[in-house]
Amino acid sequence: MNAKRWAVTTAAVLLVAAAGIGVWAMKDNANEAGRIAADYKGHGGTFKNTLAEIDTPDPAVVYKDGYYYMTFTHNGADVMVMKSRTIDFKQAERKVVWYPVIGTNYSAELWAPEIQFIQGKWYIYFAADDGQNENHRMFVLEADTDDPMGSYTFKGQVKDDTDKWAIDGLAMELNDKLYFVWSGWEGDINLQQNTYIAPMSDPLTISGPRVLLSEPDLEWEKAGGPPYINEGHSILHHNGQVHIVYSGAGSWTPFYALGMLSLKEGADPLVASNWTKAQEPILKMDEDAGVYGPGHNSFVTSPDGTEQWIVYHATTAPTDGWGNRKARAQKLAWDEAGNLQIGKPLSLDTAIEVPAGMGVFKAAAASADVSFDLIPSTIHTTAPLIIHYRNDTGEKLQASVSVNGEQTVDVVLPETDGTGYAYADVSLAAGMNEVHIAIAGGQGRIEAVELPRYEAEYAAAGTKGEAEENLFSSAGGKAVITPGEGEGLRFANIQVPVSGAYEIRLAGANTSGDNAELQIREDSGSKAKRVVFPNGKRNNYQIQSVILQLKAGKNAIILENATAEVHIDYMDILRSSAQ
Repeated sequence: MNAKRWAVTTAAVLLVAAAGIGVWAMKDNANEAGRIAADYKGHGGTFKNTLAEIDTPDPAVVYKDGYYYMTFTHNGADVMVMKSRTIDFKQAERKVVWYPVIGTNYSAELWAPEIQFIQGKWYIYFAADDGQNENHRMFVLEADTDDPMGSYTFKGQVKDDTDKWAIDGLAMELNDKLYFVWSGWEGDINLQQNTYIAPMSDPLTISGPRVLLSEPDLEWEKAGGPPYINEGHSILHHNGQVHIVYSGAGSWTPFYALGMLSLKEGADPLVASNWTKAQEPILKMDEDAGVYGPGHNSFVTSPDGTEQWIVYHATTAPTDGWGNRKARAQKLAWDEAGNLQIGKPLSLDTAIEVPAGMGVFKAAAASADVSFDLIPSTIHTTAPLIIHYRNDTGEKLQASVSVNGEQTVDVVLPETDGTGYAYADVSLAAGMNEVHIAIAGGQGRIEAVELPRYEAEYAAAGTKGEAEENLFSSAGGKAVITPGEGEGLRFANIQVPVSGAYEIRLAGANTSGDNAELQIREDSGSKAKRVVFPNGKRNNYQIQSVILQLKAGKNAIILENATAEVHIDYMDILRSSAQ
């Protein structure tokens, strides 16, 4: 373990020891009416694109049972699935779930795998060939178990009667019927790629003739061609309507963009005239934001199901071509008339509010004895844990928290009238962790846990702030606040369940040769407080804390007016024991 990691851990442990046992609890009952966030969905925070440090072209993302799953074109050689508690896949579990048999008509150029949960089973559709592009066809894998990270069985080709060139296929569910949507050639020559649809009798079988829905006949779709392109299909449902979002223009150009087909409500999707094509792209390159070739997307919900998000790939330079394609995400919006409002693609510097409910790790089944797996940490560290629990016994309950079977922390769970929230400090190992919580006596139940840590590099940088990569930091990055009057960092979307006093812990490093002071405040006109980081060594992050009053719901915390350069790794928030 490096010196910085020991420093963070040691400082945090000492801080906990100074505060007693490091456990705080709050309860959701009538005595605190007006001070509780009725719609509390987690501690919030922000993130920044991209979603992974590796190339992730053609991302397909699904959210199910507390996890995000992503497939993507993985070097054209196999099918990889990534699993993450959050929409950020930088710390995701990764596994190649299937390798093709060598020397077959599906052993080369595996493109755009699409993971879907259909009629109670997991399927992955993908395009492949025998080494000759003109032989690309669609194929499907069926999961052997309920685990999308488990083994799959190759089920063969998904084909219609024409058996023409086909890529980027996926199943569309509508009114209890299945349809297959894909990109294909009309004949056997690579002139243009069209959008086709056909009925399915089951997730493995096309059961009727293909229907041509769209040709690349708009000027923006022809950019970079010939060939001219319609490909990369995804399905979007909203308020009873269904849309097919596709990619047009050359995928090797910065002009690659997203178009949309919309089905008349209640109409037969196999009748081409029932679909309307948007005349302009719904998402295209933005040179000001440094986003080029945004395309080949999928749609996914927020963990609480209230929001829809788009995940797409893009590059950072107009000359990147098929290189440097990484997955990015942003939230969808709809106007009062029901029209989709994606807006412009967001720059890599934009702090994006996390999907609603993200970071709340729910128990598979709420009980008095639960475990939570895949709790990520890139370093060995002490971090705050929020425990969501229920206690209607009329008395306090005692719970023990252990991490990876080693550490035990005792937590008091007061009686609740609804959901209660208890805070504790836990020690996390670098990598994936398992948190186990058991209530003595078997009464009450644990519903969920959270880690209310906010990475500084994901905060919005002000005139005196800048995000930087740093391998010694808790998530591979930090923020540098330079001296002078002005805003350094703004931690937005800081959510707390109950109004009151909270301990704000900052992990910071100062190598200026003197003490570095900065101010911290909640952005509601509250008086700023002073934080001092003593001079130290590079990457030796020290923990400093202050108490701030936060309101139930959303807050913003600002760091500003530094007297010397300070490097901030992260911010932790805990309920203060001084209530």
